[in-house]
Amino acid sequence: MDIKEPLEFVVKSICKDPELVRVQEKFEGKKIIYEIFASEDDIGQIIGKDGRTIKSIDLTLRSLKNGEGDFELKVIR
Repeated sequence: MDIKEPLEFVVKSICKDPELVRVQEKFEGKKIIYEIFASEDDIGQIIGKDGRTIKSIDLTLRSLKNGEGDFELKVIR
């Protein structure tokens, strides 16, 4: 299952400037890295206090994948 669309949806829904949100896929072997780009003001919203928001997003997406395939989320400043 591709999680790029659900990831974009969730990130855009918590951002103040959703039109600036961009998600890119990079492949490193069997692992997919999702790079999340957003405005500087929204980076804090995406990461959350002590990384709680991005961890919650990661957990939700992992449940969608049902353990199939490995991925990593990176918020790019």
